[in-house]
Amino acid sequence: MNTEEIAETCSTLGSTKTRGELGQAISDIVLSYSPKDFQRMRGNFAGKIQDMPPDLRKKLEETITGHLQGTYQALRLMNQQGTFSRMTGPLAKNAGSFWNMVAVQCSGGDVEKARLRFLKFLVSGFCMFVQELPAHPVGMPFPGGDTVKIIDGFYYCPVREKANGVDSALCPFCPALQTPEMGYLKPPVNAGRHRKEEFLRQTFDRHHYNG
Repeated sequence: MNTEEIAETCSTLGSTKTRGELGQAISDIVLSYSPKDFQRMRGNFAGKIQDMPPDLRKKLEETITGHLQGTYQALRLMNQQGTFSRMTGPLAKNAGSFWNMVAVQCSGGDVEKARLRFLKFLVSGFCMFVQELPAHPVGMPFPGGDTVKIIDGFYYCPVREKANGVDSALCPFCPALQTPEMGYLKPPVNAGRHRKEEFLRQTFDRHHYNG
């Protein structure tokens, strides 16, 4: 797949209307990649974190490896079972913008690098828009000790609002919420929907999620 084909594919993905339609389209593409492609993608990630402390680097590699394997298996199984045909719910409103961003990020440079970069975005798009999961998996560690968490059905990420204008950042499209700073309100445990909504309203009103 060359860069022109990637751009055309992004246009097709951006025109999908339901989670199932997008899920089927993504699975058809991802399943055409080989196991070696996934190995190379993991290798590229490992190369980017070589300067990190050994303990954090090891945890990151384990988390990302498990995330990629789990996402691939979920995608494959959902495709085999025909799950996508039953997923008629609408996509998040920013799904189209995501694929526009992907087309730009995969538009230049080495064709093979663009193809692997596209695979990374396909996996991320599947997580965020089809599975409605965070771009960074639960348990993903970050410098300083914070991790992505799930509490009472809500996902919290310590870097959700800290993309700092990076053009290729997944954060603006991620369904996770920014993790409140130390001392902020904590999510209610075993609460109903009304209590959860009240918690979010108070947190945004009082603290603005400026972490």
